[in-house]
Amino acid sequence: MLLLGIDVGTSFIKVSVVDVSTQEAVASVQYPDKETEIKSLQNGWAEQDPENWWQNVQKAILKAHATQLYNPADIVAIGISYQMHGLVVVDNNQIVLRDAIIWCDSRSVEIGKQAFEKIGAEKSLSHLLNSPGNFTASKLAWVKQNEPEIYAQIDKVLLPGDYISMKLTGQISTTASALSEGILWDFKSECLSKDVLDCYGFNADIFPPIKEVFTTHAIITPQIASLLSLNADIPVSYKAGDQPNNALSLNVLNPGEVAATAGTSGVIYGVSDTLKYDPQSRVNTFAHVNYTSNNKRLGVLLCINGTGIMNRWVKDNIANGLSYDDINLQAHSISAGCNGLQVLPFGNGAERILNNQVLGAQILNIDLNKHTQAHIFRAVQEGICFAFRYGLDIMRETGITPKIIKAGKANLFLSEIFTQIFVNVCDTPVELYKNDGSTGAALGAGIGIGIFTSFEAAFTNMKPIKLIEPEAKHPYEALYQNWKTLLESKLIK
Repeated sequence: MLLLGIDVGTSFIKVSVVDVSTQEAVASVQYPDKETEIKSLQNGWAEQDPENWWQNVQKAILKAHATQLYNPADIVAIGISYQMHGLVVVDNNQIVLRDAIIWCDSRSVEIGKQAFEKIGAEKSLSHLLNSPGNFTASKLAWVKQNEPEIYAQIDKVLLPGDYISMKLTGQISTTASALSEGILWDFKSECLSKDVLDCYGFNADIFPPIKEVFTTHAIITPQIASLLSLNADIPVSYKAGDQPNNALSLNVLNPGEVAATAGTSGVIYGVSDTLKYDPQSRVNTFAHVNYTSNNKRLGVLLCINGTGIMNRWVKDNIANGLSYDDINLQAHSISAGCNGLQVLPFGNGAERILNNQVLGAQILNIDLNKHTQAHIFRAVQEGICFAFRYGLDIMRETGITPKIIKAGKANLFLSEIFTQIFVNVCDTPVELYKNDGSTGAALGAGIGIGIFTSFEAAFTNMKPIKLIEPEAKHPYEALYQNWKTLLESKLIK
């Protein structure tokens, strides 16, 4: 018996097919080979074509089948993980009306600030646990203000995972977790936020019916089943944003447990059982995958837009054809602190931890007589780790104080030097696991159809690959404090 997991990332679609008996992937593929473009028509904008996601999802599934490592007829359920906070709008024929405004788009920051003031700080924070910021609701408000002819045609507003589910099944639904990541969920009233609807002038009927995260959302259509060589009675039984889903994939479900990722963006995600929030919304609180009205499970999320994308930029523009392994090897040859070279990795839109300021990525203190590309390689990884620490200190103010951080061995956590710097800078051990987002989505699908009778049953075979602990002696506390002083000197007070 097999489960299919789809992870709709910013750069790639990842698909894994997981064996229920072992809870491990029998096949995992990524599509396309080249990272997907982010369209930026104006400074601070970030868009992608949802139809491109859908085409790539189909090709990824067929690529997985082509491995011949399993029988597609044995797949019994589908789970979907997706890039959070995106806005997809469709008409009454389920046709996309415009490109998706994705998570790192900054155009609606000011709209969100105005809504925060209009709703009121106390009510926003106590009911929404966040400022509306530049999340999905504010993106939709931007469309309403600037593209009224498109807004008038909207039948339903979707998160990216809702869209892929719609393409598979022809049916539309969403979840409280998805609405919370769009800042559309009232945690006190346990419903779609009337305050946000009234503030922005949205009609409630443009939002889909709300279902549980783990349930049968819909059955794939016969046409899609035939196209993808799947059985016609397979349900989509799980949908979640990538960071709650990453936490699920690492079995991070209970208060005090913490997960991290370091892909295009970087995230630390801690679970709480109380309605925590940062008064400045520099870190954000959403409904976790196992959130219910009777079992409060909140995910407190630190997101840094400019992490892996900064490392990739250096690879593409400075590394002269070197691989990531080559880059890491060169970085390892440089001592901590990089002879004074410092990097601020904030070049991917407005950063929440910086109160939505757009600082830009910066490489500082270059000495033309002593700094080499190897210094840049290490300084970038140090700067990313310092950014994580800056955000983690904000999380700690909300009461999230991790004793250990779980992470998948993927993206930047593939780099031994990055992982050790991260552990030293954050002064917190990291436990690495094999699971990734697409595997987590597959396991979520199994929970959704009841193959696994509990959350614990879905992870009975999960074991850590490695534990990395802080080194006894390292210079990173002083180096971080110097970096923090530099960062704060750049911010608008």
